[in-house]
Amino acid sequence: MPLHQGHQESDERPLAVNPFYGEADPAVEMAEAPPKHRLAHAPLAPATAYQLVHDELMLDGNSRLNLATFVTTWMEPQAGLLMSECQDKNMIDKDEYPRTAELERRCVAMLADLWNAPDPSAAMGCSTTGSSEACMLAGMALKRRWAKRNADRYPSRDVRPNLVMGVNVQVCWEKFCTFWEVEARQVPMEGDRFHLDPQAAAELCDENTIGVVGILGSTFDGSYEPIAELCAALDALQERTGLDIPVHVDGASGGMVAPFLDEDLVWDFRLPRVASINTSGHKYGLVYPGVGWALWRDREALPEELVFRVNYLGGEMPTFALNFSRPGAQVVAQYYTFLRLGREGYRLVQQSTRDVARHLAGRIEALGDFRLLTRGDQLPVFAFTTAADITSYDVFDVSRRLRENGWLVPAYTFPPNREDLSVLRVVCRNGFSMDLAEMFVEDLARLLPDLRRQPHPQTRDRKAATGFHH
Repeated sequence: MPLHQGHQESDERPLAVNPFYGEADPAVEMAEAPPKHRLAHAPLAPATAYQLVHDELMLDGNSRLNLATFVTTWMEPQAGLLMSECQDKNMIDKDEYPRTAELERRCVAMLADLWNAPDPSAAMGCSTTGSSEACMLAGMALKRRWAKRNADRYPSRDVRPNLVMGVNVQVCWEKFCTFWEVEARQVPMEGDRFHLDPQAAAELCDENTIGVVGILGSTFDGSYEPIAELCAALDALQERTGLDIPVHVDGASGGMVAPFLDEDLVWDFRLPRVASINTSGHKYGLVYPGVGWALWRDREALPEELVFRVNYLGGEMPTFALNFSRPGAQVVAQYYTFLRLGREGYRLVQQSTRDVARHLAGRIEALGDFRLLTRGDQLPVFAFTTAADITSYDVFDVSRRLRENGWLVPAYTFPPNREDLSVLRVVCRNGFSMDLAEMFVEDLARLLPDLRRQPHPQTRDRKAATGFHH
């Protein structure tokens, strides 16, 4: 979440308000809008307050046309109704809302079964506000387990724990390392490899490594990292050195795609080295923003001392979270979606989304101006860049021009060692239909003649041109 600064009084710009917004005496009471950066002296009628906020939000982008975001932008009306019925329930109050707590437990059990935990009943898990919190919790568990194993030499000035990951990780992992004082050891990109290399990751490990993070679905290009190969490289490392390094799988997106579309891909708790997995219920879990999940293969993987028990809410309840109060609505919506779709329903939804991604990638490639890096055949996500012979425009120009038609498509530069590569990325989600995909490619095709006539790329400040949204 971005940080915001306050505004000076001089920033105030009074605006005239439609007199029909006032319910009593509009000519007197609503001659000007209330202040924006300080509290008004008097209350507004609810309809007036609603209309003012509603009108300003009309200037936001259309979430359904946002091809940058991974989060769900469409759910059935019944799911929305359930969420509205639960928006006043605090998820932490498990004693007061036992059925909501039960639905959370069922979701954890379903995910443990879906991800092939050796004993789903022994798997530990919890809901979170999203994958970022889930990753923080998983990282905390990795560090605490490592600290207990190395209690004879840590803490010490000479010993600093480290976490190995690809340079393509989501920013939450960099935050974890900064917040919890862990050294981030990152495997750079090389050539056409845009994610972690298993052998390179193993070579970065030492006696201070708390774990290795594997990404099931990179946000940069939608590709799966080779989790089984990573575990095999760490198995070989243990045979040579005795180092037993656990793996956490960041399945923010792929954790709810691979089980349904790539059943033969071994990436989950079937691999003994995988200690924990997270996913975003609000991404390909098909729930509106605000829910993630963290699971550990068994009690040993989640140190007991990290779980707090509180009794001032009406009963002794265990809690493991960075947040405390949060709504139960998203957890209820997750259970609704699990109940509504089942395995076959999820398979059909995710297959349809992948079909749209692959079709759209092919249509863009056929335009001739672009080169595909990925094709949407893992995550329903693909990245592409301009062809080698295109010199009149770049991906930042394309992103800017698409925005004029309402399409939000991020353009960004890859991290080390491929800063030379700038791409566009399209995220296909449930609700982004084949019809919308065709409209998108038609709009893109209409822009190309103007872009080709440019003398050179128009974007001067690439950092300001567009955001890279996960």
